[in-house]
Amino acid sequence: MYVAVKGGERAIENAHAWLAEERRGDTSVAELSVEQIREQLALAVNRVMAEGSLYDPDLASLAIKQARGDLIEAIFLIRAYRTTLPRFGASLPVETGKMACDRRISATFKDLPGGQVLGPTFDYTHRLLDFKLAADGEVPEAATREAVSSDVPHVTEFLNHEGLIEEAPHDDTTPPDLTREPLEMPAERALRLQALTRADEGFTLGMAYSTQRGYARNHAFVGELRIGSVPVEMEIPELGFSIEIGEVTLTECETVNQFTGSKSEPPQFTRGYGLVFGQTERKAISMALVDRALRWEELGEEDEGAPAQDAEFVLYHADNIQATGFLEHIKLPHYVDFQAELELVRKLREEAGTNSVSEAAE
Repeated sequence: MYVAVKGGERAIENAHAWLAEERRGDTSVAELSVEQIREQLALAVNRVMAEGSLYDPDLASLAIKQARGDLIEAIFLIRAYRTTLPRFGASLPVETGKMACDRRISATFKDLPGGQVLGPTFDYTHRLLDFKLAADGEVPEAATREAVSSDVPHVTEFLNHEGLIEEAPHDDTTPPDLTREPLEMPAERALRLQALTRADEGFTLGMAYSTQRGYARNHAFVGELRIGSVPVEMEIPELGFSIEIGEVTLTECETVNQFTGSKSEPPQFTRGYGLVFGQTERKAISMALVDRALRWEELGEEDEGAPAQDAEFVLYHADNIQATGFLEHIKLPHYVDFQAELELVRKLREEAGTNSVSEAAE
């Protein structure tokens, strides 16, 4: 047994060394730096920060490098590191209405106070490979790069003036912290939104797409999608007021959804909401669609049995770290379990063979 254990340790050490060698690749090619990843693979960095629940572009870039570009592995590294950090307090809720918007669009209103700002987006690109990038070609600078920095009201406020959309909920109670407490059902909306923020982007996208294809009849308009930076403030008890401790880049999406009304509510529009670290608009839109689908009960709608309406199904299967751990554990040694299954199958086959012989003899 001792020899087997030592042999296993040597094999693992060799596997780690081989992994490091594969990670580095051809040593004649310049090594990829953390700074290059942070500046040139920003969307991957944003996803790792969002699903890792830690806003730190440098650490997310390091995790991507260490994980050889495997974003789920990088998210795992970031979450593991986050658990080691001390907590000094909690920041105040951010004011997204004061966001310095790099991008702000609406699919519901053409003319907006402050205007629509296309910003950096793939929406209007031709999806053709740019071979200039392979030749390390320089890219032209944008003519203007000014963010909309004044107070920018949300589009849904225009509908709210006429009472055409439900009031945005205001709840001053401190929501549960999913990074410190396990998910439990039934989950209130604040907890569901936390789970969706750090949910796997692909899973959330698939759930959102299912709602658009009729599995929940969730016909939505993007009321507003905005991307930009917001200040983060924290109250200091000794000072008696809050101070700004930094800023974060966020993507916020509010969807406007149809609602026929109920016994207590007149026909009006309802909301879906998504808020994610960094420029992560596909995730934010998906999150808003799934959020709205999960609200069917509180809005008095019928349960159509759609997957996106099942909070337990969505939230318990959305976390890619939990899913990866459960999935990949089956590749680890299960020798004893398999031997038990093997003996059972052999016994069943033997009994089946004996019964067949007896029946033939009769």
